[in-house]
Amino acid sequence: MGTAVSQDGTRIGYERTGAGSPLVLVHGGTADRTRWAPVLPALAQHFAVYAIDRRGRGLSGDADPYTLEREFEDVIAVVDATGGPVDLLGHSFGGVCALVTARRTPKVRRLVLYEPPPTGIVGTLPPTVTSRMETLLAAGDRDGIVATFMREIVQAPPDELAKLRSAPAWQGRVAAAHTILREIYALEQYPPLDPSDFEKFRTPTLLLLGGDSPAYQKANTQALHAALSNSRVVVMPGQQHVAMNTAPDLFVREVLAFLLEPR
Repeated sequence: MGTAVSQDGTRIGYERTGAGSPLVLVHGGTADRTRWAPVLPALAQHFAVYAIDRRGRGLSGDADPYTLEREFEDVIAVVDATGGPVDLLGHSFGGVCALVTARRTPKVRRLVLYEPPPTGIVGTLPPTVTSRMETLLAAGDRDGIVATFMREIVQAPPDELAKLRSAPAWQGRVAAAHTILREIYALEQYPPLDPSDFEKFRTPTLLLLGGDSPAYQKANTQALHAALSNSRVVVMPGQQHVAMNTAPDLFVREVLAFLLEPR
């Protein structure tokens, strides 16, 4: 275990496993570093893996006011703590953090993004869903908040949701339930990522996409691919948003094929 101090003084914890060049993992919304448990041993055979707990959960602290900028600074702090340069892998919300980090620091060699959401789109959550989740949070039904998010926003099918519930990381998701709405609101309020900001971005980037993911995930991935000149899209057949749980061997195979490819 280790910690890095972010720009606002918040301590960001991470779990370090394995040996080799650094690979930093940034989990998505509702999760914590334990969400990587199904794939961590295989990745640690090739890299010194730094699995971050994003602020507000696990090993990490928190601070007000909350903004996306703090999240970006947190990831940069961990990248700096590794001594760099690093490979960087971000899933979902963590993919947004990883993408902006890679643009802001020269220490990222290669980038893997798995279905990051777009920013600057108001109404990500339908008002009825927002109201219901706020009611659940006020009532202390943290499990209900996570399940609602997975069903109605991620659009996880029942079998995928059942696998998530059965995984040890589910308890970490429940513990971090209070962060879900603030992160969604922050994504809505953050300016849309401008393709012109990435005109000089040459970091090799792998965009992972579930073959059975909803249409909006496919559209988001293709938009990113169009904006990133040195990117490729790999579709994982039969998967949706959490292949780390539903097809860990497939996920690891695609990540390693990209990160270990001679350059």
